[in-house]
Amino acid sequence: MFILLNLKSVSYSQINIPDKVKQGIVIDHSSGAVLAEKNADQKISPASMTKIMTAVIVFDQLKNKKIKLTDQFTVSKKAREATKSGESTMFLVPGDKVSIEDLLRGLIIVSGVDASIVLAEGIAGTEEQFVNLMNEKAKDIKMINTNFSNSSGTFSQTNYSTVRDIALLSSYLINNYIQYYKYFKEKDFAWARTGGNPVKQENRNVLLSMDEGVDGIKTGHLKDSKYSIAVTKKKDNRRIIAVISGLPTMSSRAESSKLLLNSAFNKIDLVKIPYDKDKFRIKIWNGSSSYLDVRGANKDGIFVNLPKNLKNPKIKMELEYEYPLQVPIKKFEKVAVLRIYNNKQLIESEDLFAQKDITEKNIFFKGIQNINHYIWR
Repeated sequence: MFILLNLKSVSYSQINIPDKVKQGIVIDHSSGAVLAEKNADQKISPASMTKIMTAVIVFDQLKNKKIKLTDQFTVSKKAREATKSGESTMFLVPGDKVSIEDLLRGLIIVSGVDASIVLAEGIAGTEEQFVNLMNEKAKDIKMINTNFSNSSGTFSQTNYSTVRDIALLSSYLINNYIQYYKYFKEKDFAWARTGGNPVKQENRNVLLSMDEGVDGIKTGHLKDSKYSIAVTKKKDNRRIIAVISGLPTMSSRAESSKLLLNSAFNKIDLVKIPYDKDKFRIKIWNGSSSYLDVRGANKDGIFVNLPKNLKNPKIKMELEYEYPLQVPIKKFEKVAVLRIYNNKQLIESEDLFAQKDITEKNIFFKGIQNINHYIWR
């Protein structure tokens, strides 16, 4: 089972997204809470942020043992020709056999268009077939405003997304492929190309060198959408993800993303609510069990984001569900909503899911339970 978090908006925000940012979103990775957003559902050209999904498909193949990091793919003429117009390149030569691990580094660190095409062709036969896998995965993780038409992010009217969808993809990447995520924080990659001297290229995510807490994810640039980035920072066991697009320069991209990450850590506290058995348990009538434990999307607890300058906080929780719950109930079925208030203001809502199957009780025990209910109510 893969881990998937929905992004939930908070009722107030302490973070201001700079004017230079045309589209932006800041999320707390653990809870999926949206800490700030601006035109988050406006269509953008994701540019090389597309390669996050390309990497995810490769990671899927590795996890399912369909390929190995040491396997080699042959470089096609198409892969080489795709970089002749000045696109980012790993400097691959047609006919070369290159390991999947080197291709991943060429894809993620130096943003090689040639690397993305070789991976796509090696896995699916053609880039077009690989794109089908990308769009299937996008649908699985609920990227509802996204469509991919190539593996590299080169400009196409039919290759589009939103910063909200890219944030969702980024969170999914970190949750499900932690063993491969290390490539996103590597600062450079040296490729011993055929017929020339080794080429060492720097990661375009300059925040990797500016802030030790930053460990990914992917930059992008196209003439129509300008400069963009999906970036994340981890500090004190908390992770923030920011996705911004439409920046006029590389330097403004770095400045704005750094500002948003630091604002999230400096202005907002993450409060954990543990799963107390009494508070996260629902009475069941006429079922195979008398009680049902419920949990949120995060197995470790409910996470609430509160402004650091909040005065006299008075937190109250309410569990809302249809009473009595109708059986049968399937494991992981949504059965309730937890609403969290501060001084009567709703600050967080969290869907809660059944932790086991509940079947209908047989007629004999069903009758006894109903009699007991009548006597003791």
